[in-house]
This record gives sequence, C-alpha cells and structure tokens, in this order.
Amino acid sequence: MSQTEIKESVPAHDETGRSRIFGWARSPVFSYDPSLINARHRISEGDRYVLFSPTHAVLFEILDDGYLGYLFMSVVSLRDKKCAARTLVTPFSMGSFVLPRDSDSNSIKFRKKNANVNFVCMDGGVRLIKVDIPNFGPRNETLMGQVVLTPPEKAESLVTHMPWRGKRDAFSYSRRSPWYFAEGVIQFGINELVFTRGDGWGIFDWHRGVRPRSDLRVLAAACGMAGDRQGAFCVGSNSADSTLGTDNAFFLDGKLHKLDQVSFHMPSGRLEPWRFASNNNRLEMVFVPHQERDENHQMFFYSLKRRQFFGFFSGKAMLDDGSEFVFRDLPGMAERQKSRF
Repeated sequence: MSQTEIKESVPAHDETGRSRIFGWARSPVFSYDPSLINARHRISEGDRYVLFSPTHAVLFEILDDGYLGYLFMSVVSLRDKKCAARTLVTPFSMGSFVLPRDSDSNSIKFRKKNANVNFVCMDGGVRLIKVDIPNFGPRNETLMGQVVLTPPEKAESLVTHMPWRGKRDAFSYSRRSPWYFAEGVIQFGINELVFTRGDGWGIFDWHRGVRPRSDLRVLAAACGMAGDRQGAFCVGSNSADSTLGTDNAFFLDGKLHKLDQVSFHMPSGRLEPWRFASNNNRLEMVFVPHQERDENHQMFFYSLKRRQFFGFFSGKAMLDDGSEFVFRDLPGMAERQKSRF
C-alpha cells in the first residue's frame, strides 16, 4: 500500500468544514478549526495520557464526544489485580470542554466535584500533568501529584488525517506520541507512585474529528528500554480509510519508522496473549496482558463500550535501514472500543 507523507502545513478541512488533504506526517502539520464544522453533535475531541511506573499504570483521559463528555482516570497495579477508577460525566458536552485546536499549545484545566486535573504544555515539547482528587476509587482515597513528561531529542510523532469510508463529511485527525520520559510522584492513598527517568514512561494520544454513527476501534501502544535504547510503538485501526496512511509506527529513541498494515490477533479468553504481525514482516510481537478493565457508557441513543488491557509487549521490529530491533517486556496497553449513536 502506498502511503502519502505530508511535509508542509495544510488545513484539515476547507471553509465549509469538509475534510481534505489526507495522509500522514511526522509532526502536527494539519490545522483544525471546529468552528467551521456544522455537525457539532458529531464532533469528537479527546486527549489521553497513559503513565507507566515499575509498579503501576495511570491513565487520564478527557473526551468530548458531543452527546457525552467525561474525564476518566484509573490506577492499575502491574503487580497484582488491583484497579481503581473514577469517571466524571457531562451529558451533552457539545464542545463545552473547549479543548485546544492543536496538540502543541494551550493547556486543559478540568474542575468538577472537587476534582482538579491539569494538562499543561510547556516549552520544548515538555508536558506537565497535575492531579488533585480527594475522593478516588472505591475507598475514596486521595489521588494527588504531578508528573513531567519530556520528549527524546528531535522526537517525531505519528500524525494521521483520514476520511471515513462512505462518509464524506467525517474525518479522523490524530496524533500519537508514545515516547515520553516521565518524572514525578503521584500519591495514591498511602502509596507513592514514583516515576523516574529511564524507569517511568508516558504515552500521549490526541484526536479530533467528526465521527460516523458507529465505529469499532482497536489500538495498542507501549514504551520502555531495550538495552540502552528506547523503544516505543503505536498500532491501531478503525473504520476510517487508512489507504493514505495507517496508524502504525515503531519509534527508536523518538525517531519514527513507518509501518504499513498491522493485524491484531485477539484471543477469545480473558488475559490470554495477543499476537501482532505486519503485512510486510516489519513487526512481530506478543502482548501478555496482566489486567483487564471494562468500561460502558450509555445515555439515551448514545453508547460507548471499551475493553482495556495493561501488560507487557515483546517482539522485534525492522527499522527503515533494514536492521532488526528486539525488545522485551515493554509496558503498554491495548484496547477494543465500540461507539454508536
């Protein structure tokens, strides 16, 4: 499949809001303006951060999906089967979260029911996550702290802008940056979740677009050290037309190595290994899930169902120069999500 790399700044849609100029890029070259889009109830905007320490995964996600908006947070133990989560729902959000138009500037401040979460963009691509939630999880424990995310030098992201098959007024614009070094401390009840450089990781997943009435999405991402090199990846698929650029890439020390199609072989049983393989033999890996959590949001005619898995990835990737990079036990996540309205 021939993919189209976009190397110059271009608009994601024209003055009527119709999407245009599709492909993929190594930086966020597409400009997005939701004020030009008429279908406000179908605009979907989200920012997600996944943090990994040696003992835990911590997820923060803010989503404005038109009919439903929410802030979701979870703390998952990578050593036992413990998991705590909290979701703050806003019915008919319809753009009220005022999420930034681009992924490189501005910040997000979310305050609701004594919960305070900030996503701050700083100079040099550095990001800061601050959280202060007094009643978190089934035991109403405190979740409080801050983590700094620093990109590798000259890091590249996987940016895609794709149309939906058979839906001329819908598009998917996303950025995935799975290679952050995480440093900081989050206090969770009596436990301290410590993130140190080289032993703490952050994955940033950003999307904007106009969605169809139904979609099925699968994705996976991970980051960690293999010897003295940092390896990371993001792979995924949905019902968008990926002819001009897939959501698949491997990263070595922040440098992007573009992949074509990647297939997900999901087992029928829970917590059984997943297998991944690319169509041109550039990526082969196995995911061993340690823990699973289910999520289900329903409101009138809107529904969002998701299965999330946290665990470790091992395998090998062929880089652009033809060399092979072997990795083992990279901490990461995989998920399957279905939405309909």
